[in-house]
Amino acid sequence: MLESERFKKMQKNRKCFAYIGIFIVFQIIVMTVFGLTVMKIKTPSVRLRSVTVSDLSSSSSSFTATLIAEVAVKNKNFGSYRFDATTANVTYGAVTLGRGDIAKARAGLKKTKRFNVTIDVSSSGVSDSSTLATDLTAGNVTLWALSRVTGKVSLMGLMKKRKTANMNCSMIVNVPNKVVYDWTCK
Repeated sequence: MLESERFKKMQKNRKCFAYIGIFIVFQIIVMTVFGLTVMKIKTPSVRLRSVTVSDLSSSSSSFTATLIAEVAVKNKNFGSYRFDATTANVTYGAVTLGRGDIAKARAGLKKTKRFNVTIDVSSSGVSDSSTLATDLTAGNVTLWALSRVTGKVSLMGLMKKRKTANMNCSMIVNVPNKVVYDWTCK
């Protein structure tokens, strides 16, 4: 009887160790999947949602305008993205025509932060006025909106990593109708 009781107790201990081993392997698998999916820090994106023209005046070789752009910072992470104040530039070719301020803000986890940026644009600094005059005569001027948003992604207060999102959007301004259309972001 003594021998069979010891044998039963050894089998019970083996089962207990097997269950503990299976539980540890399961926990390692869960933590690995969690680390590879949820804890992976992605770069947020910055895009133009819409652009409207509030004032536009033009001559045969230059123009001035006030653009109101809705900018969206999309956070794709399971943590908040706090970004610093920066500027959005509007360019024609290699010449910056205007700047607008993007305020310091925070986009929550898996959220998109939207805000309006007012940009006063003037073509007075364009050196190649013949190309601009041709575009104005045709009625469509292609402009670029550029910005670089830098901030920190914080995952559950444990991990913090700096990430930079770049905005590179083109838009066509129809001068006679004072409308912006066909904007695309890369």
